[in-house]
Amino acid sequence: MTTQITFDQFLAVDIRIGTVVEAEPFPQARKPALKLVIDFGPDIGRKKSSAQITEHYKPEDLIGRQVCAVTNFPPRQIGPFMSEVLTLGFHDDNSHVVLINADRRIPNGAKLL
Repeated sequence: MTTQITFDQFLAVDIRIGTVVEAEPFPQARKPALKLVIDFGPDIGRKKSSAQITEHYKPEDLIGRQVCAVTNFPPRQIGPFMSEVLTLGFHDDNSHVVLINADRRIPNGAKLL
């Protein structure tokens, strides 16, 4: 188990759902990754993310898929690409990332409660 946090600390992490509108390979990344553009709705807009999800996902299969991401981390330069949000997932038995998402369609930009 990790260090316990307060509920206020949890609330400070802004986790939103959005729809992938662009996805392409990111060959310049040190580890295999994809470049994503995710639409978080009118309040947040479209944000870019580098995601190490190449074992389970092809770019063309991600278009239109909803994903969850942390939207209030500072942007991070990854090679020639500025990643603006952290796309969320879990490691499977082989340490490959499996994306998390909602089991029903949710309005883009909805916040995890």
